[in-house]
Amino acid sequence: MRSQNVIIALLMLLSVQGFAQSKKKSAKAKKTEAAQPKNNAVTLPNGVSYEILTKNPGERIKMKDVITFNFIQKTDKDSVLFNSFDAGRPVTLAVDSSRNISDLMYFFPLMAEKDSALVKIPADSLFKDGQMERPAFFPVGSSLQFVIKVEKVQSMEQAMAERQKMLDAQAKTADSLKVNELGGLDAFISKNQLKMTSTPSGLRYAILRPSAKALPAAGDTVFVNYVGRTLSGKLFDSSIEAEAKKGGLEQPGRDYEPISFVVGEGEVIPGWDEGLLLLNEGAKARFLIPSSLAYGPRGAGQDIAPFSTLDFEVELVKVNRVKKAVQGPKKAPAVAKPSKPKLKAPIKKAPVKKASAVSNK
Repeated sequence: MRSQNVIIALLMLLSVQGFAQSKKKSAKAKKTEAAQPKNNAVTLPNGVSYEILTKNPGERIKMKDVITFNFIQKTDKDSVLFNSFDAGRPVTLAVDSSRNISDLMYFFPLMAEKDSALVKIPADSLFKDGQMERPAFFPVGSSLQFVIKVEKVQSMEQAMAERQKMLDAQAKTADSLKVNELGGLDAFISKNQLKMTSTPSGLRYAILRPSAKALPAAGDTVFVNYVGRTLSGKLFDSSIEAEAKKGGLEQPGRDYEPISFVVGEGEVIPGWDEGLLLLNEGAKARFLIPSSLAYGPRGAGQDIAPFSTLDFEVELVKVNRVKKAVQGPKKAPAVAKPSKPKLKAPIKKAPVKKASAVSNK
């Protein structure tokens, strides 16, 4: 596990999302912040001040401990920038040596499990030397504030064991979902009396309209019309306007025309890359693409759940073939004419024989 620079990361997030002047707080966050009166501020040598809001007995956080904590990030005007309580995304990191004032590593060892605190970091220390652009809501002399609640403290060994247990459980669930997916695909094919060809990867396909034109090759640019559905019949995408309207699919601003991409280069899901290389230009086909060749355990959007087999009707409208350099006939290597060997002058004056030319066989 690597330490994370929480503050810098969230400031970068703010620069993308924009500053939201929100003062909403969850009930749990309000309870944490109001746990004790804020009148016991302590200032550290680096200028950061803090107040312990809730103090619990127990061992303080040590270096290399893995902590999980929630926090509210706000300006000194109480404008909330981020609230992990509401987002449901606590941060987990390993406590390490502090590298700068913004990483809070110097502060965590002052806390124990279930402690809460208010930490104020001078904004001037974050934006000095022009290293980061200063937002307007952090004027000179202001502070970036954190209300922190430590939820859990673990040793590195405990954290690793817990993570491995979680990964094992996820793998077991994934295996079960894969088995269910395969069974569902077979049942779908049987119920609809489909005649499909299977490839070693698990792709199922059927040619709906054959073509005598040439097959594309990896690296060619293809133009494809398509309709995409889940096995339940939910239309989730189409390049054909009539099909989109028929299925109640709204795609504002979309140009309804064949999409183009370089086939075999990973620009689309693997099932498309494989399947389109099996179609002649002008052909239409139906692809049943398992999740291992589509969006896997994550799914995509609201309509494609994890471990979903996808049902596509595709038409390979056009293929722009890669122009390959034409090589001319190879020229025969030039052969140098053999030269006559030079004869050294004899030591004794004897008749000199003529040397014969070296043969070029």
